[in-house]
Amino acid sequence: MHGVTGLGKTRGRVSLTDRSPADYTFQRVKALSVYSGPHTMNILYRMPRRAAQASRPSDARARFALTRAAAVVAVLTLTTASHAFDFGPDGMFSVTGFHELTASRGTNLCPGKNCQFDPEPNRHFIWADDVVPGRQLSTKGTVFNQTQLWLKAKHDLGNGFKINGSLSQNWRDGTADTPGFWREKFVALSHEEYGTLTAGHMTTRTWGFADYPFGSNIGLSYTWAASGASYRNLTQALRYTSRVLDVADGDLVLEATYDRGDTSFKTHKPRFIELWAHYGKGDLSVDAMLQDTRNGTPTAFGAAVFKGPFYSPIADGKIGGNGQSVVVLQAIYRVTPIIEVAGGIRHNRWSGAYAAVVVPGVRAQWNNPFNVDWGGTLNGVANPGYAASSTEFALGARYFMDKWVFSTGLAYFGKASTNNPSDRGQNNTALANTVGATYNYSQDLEFNVFAGMVHFGKKGLAPLSFPAHTFIGHDSRVARASNSFGVGLKYRF
Repeated sequence: MHGVTGLGKTRGRVSLTDRSPADYTFQRVKALSVYSGPHTMNILYRMPRRAAQASRPSDARARFALTRAAAVVAVLTLTTASHAFDFGPDGMFSVTGFHELTASRGTNLCPGKNCQFDPEPNRHFIWADDVVPGRQLSTKGTVFNQTQLWLKAKHDLGNGFKINGSLSQNWRDGTADTPGFWREKFVALSHEEYGTLTAGHMTTRTWGFADYPFGSNIGLSYTWAASGASYRNLTQALRYTSRVLDVADGDLVLEATYDRGDTSFKTHKPRFIELWAHYGKGDLSVDAMLQDTRNGTPTAFGAAVFKGPFYSPIADGKIGGNGQSVVVLQAIYRVTPIIEVAGGIRHNRWSGAYAAVVVPGVRAQWNNPFNVDWGGTLNGVANPGYAASSTEFALGARYFMDKWVFSTGLAYFGKASTNNPSDRGQNNTALANTVGATYNYSQDLEFNVFAGMVHFGKKGLAPLSFPAHTFIGHDSRVARASNSFGVGLKYRF
């Protein structure tokens, strides 16, 4: 969600129209010159979830997906002028969405689920480090499809006030992207002079603008947006967005968001704060985001839900507190009518979280540790978690030629700074590079081809700012490099 409501200008590549946050979300999906979704290596870069790990698509399935895509295209090309479905008094309600289908192949990939000996634990448990020896790596196909729907409502209250709302969900490979949580479920009150107040379920700006337009435009949407110390989903958020302010012949928008998380935690109370500033002038667009949190789930998954340090308050008295923050600066500049460049820098900080058993037993339940020195002690605490920080960079460019858009992107994930005496991936690096081409058949239908590579600094545990060793599909513990290529389509309605 990228909504800026009660605003009446368009400048600096961010549309600041008199629309609700949900309206702007759909507006970004409807953009003509898009290179969005899991393009380039992002089809392999999805965060592995248990549901997704249950079965991996075969090469035959990948070939079938391409055949199915051709059939879908044959139908869609007959009706390429689709629009939102509006209904109710004066078009008060509307339904919009998109569907995306992609098939790709990658090299140096593990057979079956993955190469990890115990596939279930997350990367911060030491028993998740081991891989099955002797597994033969291969080139294999991967199929990805996602659908997102928005149900929106709007009403003009008069005297400059408007009220609007959005209910939205995203499904990936037939499963809700974040089971148990809405992508959006909010109501917003806006005024052309006073700005906008939004409350409910919503996505963060730190994830949102990293995903689109910055990351999507250069084929790095998931790679850039879903890594690092940020969160994506908020469940009890309150957000204020200013109107457009005229500053230095450009447009400035300021925003603050607060979320209290799960209030059933009384000792380790969650707290989320995010600040966003946008400045647009001519062909320049700059976004700065700051997230600072306490007692969310310790993670390096930038698409995580902010709720609490554990799934239940039963852990409140058995775990320690934690915090993490991220600062992001991103810029997009249209150098000429046909050339666009982009650059971003991000700094992550984690407090670390020591490992502790919450529910003892044969199948003990542990907390969510982060950057642990397993077997060590610190200030009398066993298995302590150490603070860490890291910095990442992203660069990219696009070239426009009639209905074609050609792009390339590069992201570098550096070593983490930490005093942890154990190797938890802090000494590894990663470089991801993408190239792609998108053909905009119509306003609602696009086709794309893409290729990419990833190269790790060494074979071993993935960089600390990756949520999993297989975050980009390729396992850093079994090979240093992997390549991928594929095709896809996206249809908007």
